[in-house]
Amino acid sequence: MFLGLEWYWWIMILAVLAISVPFKVKFMKWWSNREQERKKGTHGKWEDDE
Repeated sequence: MFLGLEWYWWIMILAVLAISVPFKVKFMKWWSNREQERKKGTHGKWEDDE
C-alpha cells in the first residue's frame, strides 16, 4: 500500500494518465492551429474589424 492506495489503483491511475496525455497533446496542437487559422481568417472581406 502506497499513500493509502492498493497497487491496482496505482495501475489504473497510470493507465488513465498514459491514455490521456497523448490526447491532451494532440488537442493542444489542434487548438493552437485553430487559433492561428482564426486570426488569419478574421481579416476577410466580409468580417468586421475587431
